[in-house]
Amino acid sequence: MDALGSYPINFSTGRVPISTSGDESKNRPIRRNRMVQAAAEWLKRRSTVAKIAIAAAATVLALVTLKVTVKDHNYFFIAGAVIHAAGLLILAYKLTTHKTCSGLSSKSQELTALFLIVKLVSGTILRIDFYSILEFITLISTVWVIYMIRFKLKNTYVKSLDNFHLYYVVVPCMVLSIFIFPHAPYNRFIRVLWAFGVYLESLSVLPQLRLMQNAKTIEPFTAHYVFALGISRFLAFAYWVIQVYDSRGQYFLLVGNGYFWFMAAFIAEMIQSFILADFCYYYIKSMVKGQLRMPV
Repeated sequence: MDALGSYPINFSTGRVPISTSGDESKNRPIRRNRMVQAAAEWLKRRSTVAKIAIAAAATVLALVTLKVTVKDHNYFFIAGAVIHAAGLLILAYKLTTHKTCSGLSSKSQELTALFLIVKLVSGTILRIDFYSILEFITLISTVWVIYMIRFKLKNTYVKSLDNFHLYYVVVPCMVLSIFIFPHAPYNRFIRVLWAFGVYLESLSVLPQLRLMQNAKTIEPFTAHYVFALGISRFLAFAYWVIQVYDSRGQYFLLVGNGYFWFMAAFIAEMIQSFILADFCYYYIKSMVKGQLRMPV
């Protein structure tokens, strides 16, 4: 960059004015923050319809960018698993440094452990790859988080707030997986098990959101973790959207032949993404304002 590029030039004299306000670089973050806050205020004044249109346009732009820049779309799942693991590292920091599990849902972690076990058991038979290794590491980390909540830090765990009944999720997912599962040259039980894990994953965050609603507040580290989940699930959702686009909607045409798996998997990812989308919106909005306050 030109040495004068960061200073305003007085074109009437051709000279560079001397700054009297100290180091100019220190003012740049302030100006950026003001610009971001101004953009946030502008967005706040828009109507609900306009906000939805802007969100939809941003989503489409993100999907197009991912499609153009990432050649192998299977990397979306790997990136999602890495981001999920990063979210767990944030929880590990909270649990080991702050010695508290307040704001965390043990039941949500238990659902996460369950769907990871199910997908690992069925996935080991279907395929073993780098993604399976990431899932195994995530499972071990999740089990450790559950142990910390239930035993080591149980005095800080508010059980009355974590009151989501797991059978509301487990039973419907189990029933749906019996009827709608992928067609593959493997044992039917394995295919049903895989479908159960996919459905369960799409709803595993519900106990965490319910706990935050009951608490009427959101712990910062918990918010960072849930936001990481939102990014992770968006990448999985992007994979299915791009697959549908590349196939010119052929996956949906299979429904007419009685094959509902692709449609069910796509809807499961879409549900999970929309469940977390509202949270991610308020998370970003609150971070822009410099205060982590979100309506729950």
